[in-house]
Amino acid sequence: MLPESITTALESGTVPIDEMTNTPGTNYTTILALRELESHAIFTTNGEDADIASLSVVGEDASIEYSPGIMFMRKQTGSDRRMGKAIQRELLDYEEDDSMEVNNMNPRSVESALYGSAASGDDDVDIGVTSRVMYDTAFSVRDASACIDEKFQNAPGEDYAKGSRSTIREPDFFEPGSLFPCAITLRDATPAEVAFVVAITKRNKRYGAATTRLGRVKNHILGVYTGSEEGPSNRELTANVITSFAADSDYTLGDVVQAPALDISEASEYVRDAYDAACTEEVAQNPVDQAVVNELIEVAADDELEAILEAQRPHSEEFIEDAIATDGD
Repeated sequence: MLPESITTALESGTVPIDEMTNTPGTNYTTILALRELESHAIFTTNGEDADIASLSVVGEDASIEYSPGIMFMRKQTGSDRRMGKAIQRELLDYEEDDSMEVNNMNPRSVESALYGSAASGDDDVDIGVTSRVMYDTAFSVRDASACIDEKFQNAPGEDYAKGSRSTIREPDFFEPGSLFPCAITLRDATPAEVAFVVAITKRNKRYGAATTRLGRVKNHILGVYTGSEEGPSNRELTANVITSFAADSDYTLGDVVQAPALDISEASEYVRDAYDAACTEEVAQNPVDQAVVNELIEVAADDELEAILEAQRPHSEEFIEDAIATDGD
């Protein structure tokens, strides 16, 4: 079971473990993270070109438009779900297997009940449960021209086994050191489910499509926030990091997004400051004490997680059974 100190600290942004509901409420918990690339990585939809957006950043005396690379939300979710199911297989013993195959999921597992399983191989479960974990597209702090390189890659084509022909391609690689501020939001989750997502975020180090999961990512968990509404967007957090770097140095906004590298400690501080400021000025959320956040991270990396998931398991099953009964009505 979770320590009472954690359950109490998360109370305003979670639901009790025996009061899970499929009817949306206003209980939000946000895990604030800064994703740091530790090696070259590919985030692409078509297999070669990096996904790039266009953002405006307004500073005190100037404004710029720049083109950040993005970590696309669909692939973040898929990668984290794979990690969640892997943790389940390691710690829990389910009679029914739970995989990422659309028609072979166990909808009653802790992971499926939390992230939602619209389809399954269970004919008795004909419902769609909305994911209670929400991700948003994450933007690189630096411009794509400063943090993305095109590199040759010699990869065997599909016909490789039938002949000697190989395929040369030139995918876009994000450079090591690229930073992506990111808020992960849980709605109407239990404290145990929050601990589960913290564990997933802490342990997962690979993102992107299944065939392009190149590159190692380190997720720095900067804080946890609870309240009755969602916090600021990743776009707002990223823009604040850029303006903070410029305000605390002789750099212009353009210098920051074109910098060869940015300090991870300073960036972490700016992300946290931006979220704290939003909570003070406009968002109905409050930061969880750092000692409790550290406790959550320790629980995620410890055998205690098995006991926490075992305690959550029957309630997740009951949650799905209630959803089935409600859907039938």
